[in-house]
Amino acid sequence: MIMKSICLCLAAVFVAGLSLKTNAQAPRIPEASPTQTIIQDFGLGKITITYSRPSVKGRLIFGGINPYGQVWRTGANSATVITFSENVIMEGHSVPAGSYSLFTIPDKDEWTVILNKTVKQWGAYSYKQEDDFLRFKVKPEHLDEKRETFTIQFTNETTSSSELRLVWDHTGIAIHLKTDDDAQITANIDQLMKGNRKPYYFNAIQYYYENNKDMNVALGWALEAEKTDPKAPWFRLWEARIRLKMGDKAAAIAAAKAGISLAKEANDDEYVRLNQAVLDQAGS
Repeated sequence: MIMKSICLCLAAVFVAGLSLKTNAQAPRIPEASPTQTIIQDFGLGKITITYSRPSVKGRLIFGGINPYGQVWRTGANSATVITFSENVIMEGHSVPAGSYSLFTIPDKDEWTVILNKTVKQWGAYSYKQEDDFLRFKVKPEHLDEKRETFTIQFTNETTSSSELRLVWDHTGIAIHLKTDDDAQITANIDQLMKGNRKPYYFNAIQYYYENNKDMNVALGWALEAEKTDPKAPWFRLWEARIRLKMGDKAAAIAAAKAGISLAKEANDDEYVRLNQAVLDQAGS
């Protein structure tokens, strides 16, 4: 009986070992320039970028391994791919939804940014200018802080704009993006505000305020929202901001003070600070 148990245990160990060996990953070597995919919500859609990230490693980058005046894959390995799920406006140019290779031509005082219609290219070796969808110029900036690894990132996001930043070594560029869906967003807000408005007050007010829509409409929503949630310091904040934008400082100050009082009751330091910022802007 003891021998039978031992044999069963050994068999179980043997089967487990086979299973682990079968499920083990094949040997890998890390990439010198690892691949990264970033996804940014933008307007009603998303922007997805897949690129490889080389590092400086003591080399001269721009004007060195990336010669001035030559097309660069904007990363390493395969050319960088940028995908827009909705139409966008890039540096004032309309870009339809779709995927593009993102190339650049670095130069000392000016960079050319390129959207090319051919994706899945290795490097820039098969790049063809006749396949370009768009070219435009941007000014590079010198960065005091060194960025060892090439980085693409989104900064300064709002509901309708963003900056796409490319940074490596001591050089960076910013590409300005805007949504191309204001008409659709406004139509969506109009539709949503015909029904139960309560779940949508905050986002609708914020969109109207940030995109300089009809402030009278936004103020009406803020006042309605206060009635549905009289203890909410955030709706007092938006009332204060809107009134200040409309030039009514006295009413803005009154709303901000009410917001501070509500925020203190709720122990909400953030909305104390935000309402106080409106008072500071109003010179109170």
